[in-house]
Amino acid sequence: MFPRQTVAWDHRNYGIRRTPLNMATTAAKKQDFSQRLRATPTKPGVYIMRNANGDILYVGKAASLRHRLRSYFTAGARHERKVRNMVARVFDFEFILTESESEALILECNLIKEHKPPYNVRLKDDKSYPFIKIDTTEAFPQVYITRKVTDDGAKYFGPFASAYSVRRTLALLKKLFPYRSCTKVITGNDPRPCLDFYIHRCIGPCIGAVDQNQYAEVIDQVVMFLEGKTSAVERDIAKRMRQAAEALEFERASILRDQYRAIEKVNEGQKVLHLTSENADVIAMAPAYTEAWVEVFFVRQGKVVGRDNFIMAGTEDNTPGGILSAFVEQFYNASPYVPPRILLQHPLNDMDAIGPWLEQKRQGKVKVYVPQRGEKRKLVEMVAENAVEGLEQLRVRQDERGDMEAAVTELQEALNLPKPPQRIECYDISNIQGTNSVGSMVVFENGKPKTSHYRRFKVKSVEGIDDYSMMREVLTRRFKRIAKENETSSEGGGKASEDTWQIVPDLVLIDGGKGHLGAALQVLLELGVEWISLASLAKENEELFVPQMPEPIVLPQTSQALFLVQRARDEAHRFAITYHRQRRSKSAVVSAIDGVPGIGPKRRGLLLRKFGSVRGVREAPVEELAAVPGMTVKLATRLKEYL
Repeated sequence: MFPRQTVAWDHRNYGIRRTPLNMATTAAKKQDFSQRLRATPTKPGVYIMRNANGDILYVGKAASLRHRLRSYFTAGARHERKVRNMVARVFDFEFILTESESEALILECNLIKEHKPPYNVRLKDDKSYPFIKIDTTEAFPQVYITRKVTDDGAKYFGPFASAYSVRRTLALLKKLFPYRSCTKVITGNDPRPCLDFYIHRCIGPCIGAVDQNQYAEVIDQVVMFLEGKTSAVERDIAKRMRQAAEALEFERASILRDQYRAIEKVNEGQKVLHLTSENADVIAMAPAYTEAWVEVFFVRQGKVVGRDNFIMAGTEDNTPGGILSAFVEQFYNASPYVPPRILLQHPLNDMDAIGPWLEQKRQGKVKVYVPQRGEKRKLVEMVAENAVEGLEQLRVRQDERGDMEAAVTELQEALNLPKPPQRIECYDISNIQGTNSVGSMVVFENGKPKTSHYRRFKVKSVEGIDDYSMMREVLTRRFKRIAKENETSSEGGGKASEDTWQIVPDLVLIDGGKGHLGAALQVLLELGVEWISLASLAKENEELFVPQMPEPIVLPQTSQALFLVQRARDEAHRFAITYHRQRRSKSAVVSAIDGVPGIGPKRRGLLLRKFGSVRGVREAPVEELAAVPGMTVKLATRLKEYL
């Protein structure tokens, strides 16, 4: 852990220059960073946010440290909920100066990997990913697995998602190419070879059957194959097969023939694309709430030669572009190879910094973009579809592993509920800067989603950023129905009528911390249904808060009860954000045309039917706009000016 001091990164000697801070201020006192922000340099670097205990909350990079840090602490600044929660917990910050944005990016990746800050989007699995290493500086190079990538002149291929995937690749290579798999020192004077030589899996450098140059030819083929240049490998083997046949070396020619056919068969199973023999990585994602599934397809020489998938943690309230930016940074920071093209599902948020860094790492041009049409777009869509399916399969596997009955019982015991929570209702709020605010209600019965009972709410009475008031409105609209029914029925759970609105939940779960819990409890008290069990799940540390308990309940990470409430919370967020995006998209269409004086709903509808979209309206000439029933040249001209 870094000491709680402001530090500056000295690129010249990779040392740390320290300036002590006054830490006498107590955690209870609101920090005023105005003086320190004025003294913060406008140079690139990495900043570290800490809470009152000195724990790292967030690590970020900036082209100008002063400007970026000021953006967090400026009064009246509008932030996403996740950022607001983080800023509210910041007690201190420090920074490390770097000589460039690229250095800042690398340092940021390393610090995130080391400290796993709760407010950063990060690769969930922080292990070192395996690579295939071939040290071509050796006389008789080996081909083996390594998890350590160094600048030692060797060639590295990867990363692979798991040791299994890299072992599978090595097994295929050993079938195709007769390189040595032993670790002995090669002298060429061994009295007898190993079994691999007799089954044509090694060409026998240990006994002097081949010299260094002949063995190098095999290694060159392995390297080309791993680079995706399989056609070149085929041509080389075919050429040597013909030469062997012409020299009447029929046994050697037959071995090369079998090798050629094996590689040919492998190529037949690869998806061939019309990408003009390009090398590219194709990246897409499927978000949940606190996690996202990222899928990567590797295209080499116009063929999909492999795929990997990764889980990103800490993704709540992050945009797809932000999640992909974090993935690209962390993934390629660990990878020794950067392809000349990276195809993305969404544009990166920090392309100005990431683009030059990738080119520096590759030592050549790297085109990073979102294809809009053609086969490349179809390929991205295929990868995105695989990401969605991968996320779903993960959920299914989690469900299969989890004993839902045991989870419900465990949750009852942990929260001290009067009975097992067979029916759980989970609520979430979604908005951007207080606009298009919506709420969601998802239902889990016996540990599984009850989608037919899901409900969504359009927030009507709250203006601006006020999640607590929004939550109060949603819960009031939901539970006033039960409160009314309760006037004529006994207290307790179960069905009060055939209407699903009248089903009393065994547990109401709120997405949020103590503040959200207080807002929810206020509603239940006002409606006289405070007997309904209530809890909230805070995202930062996955803590459960319940009324009348000052300390949160922390369930073990392996707990099935924790998995159940996380699943409900994630589903509530997904349902809320989907509805929010629908409303935002609809309002964007409406506002773009409705802001034009003289154009009401009728004319707007005719325009959209005629031209298909706002973009179509924007691109249409004045004459065509004026020809729409109800439109005039004057109105059409005004519309063009507004759009």
